[in-house]
Amino acid sequence: MTKHTKNTMSLRARLLTGTVAAAALGAGTFGAISANAAEPAQAPAAVTADATHPRDLRQSTHLTIDAATRAARAALDAAESENQRVTVAVVDRDGNTVVTLRGDGAGPQSYESAVRKAFTAVSWNAPTSELVKRLESAPNLKDIPGTLFLAGGAPVAAKGAPIAGIGVAGAPSGALDEQFARAGVAALTR
Repeated sequence: MTKHTKNTMSLRARLLTGTVAAAALGAGTFGAISANAAEPAQAPAAVTADATHPRDLRQSTHLTIDAATRAARAALDAAESENQRVTVAVVDRDGNTVVTLRGDGAGPQSYESAVRKAFTAVSWNAPTSELVKRLESAPNLKDIPGTLFLAGGAPVAAKGAPIAGIGVAGAPSGALDEQFARAGVAALTR
């Protein structure tokens, strides 16, 4: 063999050895990455820790579905005992309807009116008959969506904070509607 051929083979051998070494190193690295990808990633401690400070939290109270149903049933029973055909609605603190009972023969308009009265009562934590009086000094209140400033809504409060509203609609007067709504509130204290 000539010197040239010997150097050429050495170059080939070196290239082949380098390629095999690079492939082995790459396979080992790839295997390590694959193995790591198969394991669940650990989140940084700061992300998994409860980052909420107690001063940033407030507990809220809500009526159970059983309590809301009991209140609605008491209001409807009070109306029926006076031969009134009404609809009763109970909404939560956020104004979401929890229970609605439409009494036999209640008018079609009574459903929406009862919900809106309940929403209005819980929004201001006041009976809607009192809120009607506020319209004299603030007539734009009636323009707030979802509200109805007619007697017949009563708030439900816990520790002075509103947690629900009961609305009744369909009796010949708002005073009667509100009387029945208050019967629903009273049922929650028994």
